[in-house]
Amino acid sequence: MGTESIPTTVESVIPPALVQFHQLDKLRMLARANSLWPMTFGLACCAIEMLSSGCARFDLSRFGAEVFRPSPRQSDVMIVAGTINKKMMPAVKILYDQMPEPKWVIAMGNCAISGGPFVYPGQYNVVEGADTFLPVDVYIPGCPPRPEALIEGLLELEEKITGNRRWPRVKPETMVKG
Repeated sequence: MGTESIPTTVESVIPPALVQFHQLDKLRMLARANSLWPMTFGLACCAIEMLSSGCARFDLSRFGAEVFRPSPRQSDVMIVAGTINKKMMPAVKILYDQMPEPKWVIAMGNCAISGGPFVYPGQYNVVEGADTFLPVDVYIPGCPPRPEALIEGLLELEEKITGNRRWPRVKPETMVKG
């Protein structure tokens, strides 16, 4: 009566169908992470750096994010690039709500992260960070951050989606100076 009814291995506890669904889910998340479609959406000077990351010199398409979509219904990544004014905040929220699930948000630049140099006592117009009204997944600091930083931010988002990193991080001491 005692030991026959107690399962002894994990395979006897977890049905094989659940293991197959888990593998399928991992494959689906890998496909999503390698084909991110950012929205063409910029609020200030960081948008110039965001758009230049798609040009030939930096070639964002190497990492699967080359298709900047003109509509929120066709994109899955919102890159908030620049200063968010309180008058613009409802429009940004509407664009975010129009994006299909799953969706991710990247805050690019000091203004999108914390309001930047425009926050001071008595200010009335600047939102102090996109995370006050949006769920931000990746923060990219800088004023404005370089296109390489945006590429690193997209790789961080891929790592967050899949759980592992496709490209190794570059350590500053191994970089060639010249």
